[in-house]
Amino acid sequence: MGTTQLETVPEPKYWHLKTVLSEALDQDFAVGEVLPNERELAARFGVARATLRQALEQLELEGRLQRRRGVGTTVAPPRVGVAVGSAQHSWPGEVVDGWEPVDAGEGLPSAAVLRLLVAGGGTGGGFAADQPVHTVRRTRVTQGQVVAAELLYVPAASVPGLTGIEAPAGPARARAVLRELQRLVLDGQDRSVELGSARADDAKELDRLPGAPVLLVTTRYFTAAGTAAVSVATYRADTCRLTFGDSGDVEITHEPRVAS
Repeated sequence: MGTTQLETVPEPKYWHLKTVLSEALDQDFAVGEVLPNERELAARFGVARATLRQALEQLELEGRLQRRRGVGTTVAPPRVGVAVGSAQHSWPGEVVDGWEPVDAGEGLPSAAVLRLLVAGGGTGGGFAADQPVHTVRRTRVTQGQVVAAELLYVPAASVPGLTGIEAPAGPARARAVLRELQRLVLDGQDRSVELGSARADDAKELDRLPGAPVLLVTTRYFTAAGTAAVSVATYRADTCRLTFGDSGDVEITHEPRVAS
């Protein structure tokens, strides 16, 4: 990467620098290669380190760069992803959905999840704030890489046949909750996608730093009685690209990996 002094441009300096860096990534760096440190890059381009960080953060958000623990900033591989479109009219946990159960527990829902449960009418005509929910944690692996971590919230009223005898915790308990959920008749689902920041537990699952940009895909599952479950899935924003088909379905598409 040669030295390039930035001249006065009508766009913000960090944005212009991002364009210059992006071209350099295409021409001078291979997938997985580590970039020079911030001090060296800032000196080469004649910018403040704060400006450089803004450009690097934008490139990370766009999936061009990755920050890796103990390694530094590296050139990211091509994006990968998985379909999350509403064409999948099925309960979570069915064989075709590609998720692997990790653990299960029980507790009170957060205020945000509670609003989603109540907004859909709840199970059996209403959902009280003090009602416990089963929480199922799952991960999704594509091409050997964990691309998403999910927390599925299932009100106890949705799975009345579940007993503590089946399994107290772990993947077996998660599968038991999912199995009971699938006994219900699914009337429909809705889904929203937004940009967020990785929480510590999700960041660990996804091999990201806490606070890294992620895509939050929230899904509500409905029966005739109301909301039967809520899923909050966290996808790596640096590896996923959203596409919207003519049908309005949302997909996260995969591109094949290119060997470095």
